[in-house]
Amino acid sequence: MGVEVGGPPARHRLPARRTPLILYGRTLEQTIDRHERATFVKELVVTGGRVPLAMVRKRLVSNGGGTRAPILLVHGFGQNRYAWHLPARSFANHLARAGYDVFNLDLRGHGRSRHFGARTPRSVDEYVVEDLPIAIEEVLSHTGNRAPFLVGHSLGGLVSYAAAPKLKGAVAGIASIGSPYHFTRGSFSLQAIALVFDAMRRIGVPHVGVPLPLYPVGAFIRSIRRVADSPFYPIPLRGWHVGALEPHVLDQHLRLAFDRAGIQEMRNMFEWGAQKRFGGHAQDYVERFEEMDLPLFVLAGMNDDLAPPASVRPAFERSRSKDKTYKTVPLGHIDLLVGRDAPLSTWPLVTNWIEKRSAA
Repeated sequence: MGVEVGGPPARHRLPARRTPLILYGRTLEQTIDRHERATFVKELVVTGGRVPLAMVRKRLVSNGGGTRAPILLVHGFGQNRYAWHLPARSFANHLARAGYDVFNLDLRGHGRSRHFGARTPRSVDEYVVEDLPIAIEEVLSHTGNRAPFLVGHSLGGLVSYAAAPKLKGAVAGIASIGSPYHFTRGSFSLQAIALVFDAMRRIGVPHVGVPLPLYPVGAFIRSIRRVADSPFYPIPLRGWHVGALEPHVLDQHLRLAFDRAGIQEMRNMFEWGAQKRFGGHAQDYVERFEEMDLPLFVLAGMNDDLAPPASVRPAFERSRSKDKTYKTVPLGHIDLLVGRDAPLSTWPLVTNWIEKRSAA
């Protein structure tokens, strides 16, 4: 009953079907945004095999178990599942309330997946070749073989671009949010950093797989939040737009969603920026993605200093999908998901796009 993935190499095929593993399940009431609350069925799902990946599954209780379509959320660089779900504001809960079967993934080396033994990746390729196929197979086993929509933020969108073409029939569509297809384009600061990483590559500095914990970084930013959230903040790369997140929401994000930054992941992305090619010259990710005819939604934040529209839009322009959409909203990198205005912009744009395609 496993879904076949087209073409060699065999390592890109979905793993053999396993018995679904649910560590626990409970019914609870949670916040969606501000005073909006709903009651959900929450389950902790863990994949088996060599790479144990954790996902939190959410469904609306009042649906009686029925859902519109499965959605797999894929977080970005240095983050974890809390990028989609904060106590004060939750995109994941919004999607579940809209009737979807939501799986919120922790990639290897992050969140609960790290606690279960899935260590930091040697490169972004491991997310592409192993993590997403494993996670998608797990989703299929829980949902009666219904192909999920991939919704990726930042690096999570790029990983979805790279993995989906080899998962024919197992992905219903891709929605990327603030995903820099041409990383560093539109940002002089990121381009300068990319030159440093390119110099390291040229002189043969060895690759390092040691992760950098971001909890201390989040704690430091929280301690200087008033300065960081002001126009006088001296660092040009903030990650959010000034005033776009309420203090308590920003505090929750810095405390919960800041996870670990893989040095090699960071190096991969900056090398891609220097090469002006998503995935680098050693991979065929670009060719496979651009040839893929799968529904595609690309969303960029006009105030995003980490993934400006100039870096995001090329995914839409280069894709040869017959069903592709590009939108921009006046938000920054973090606020695209949990900013004050995200429930009025990002959330309905993504939800409505999925709704039309899941109905079809």
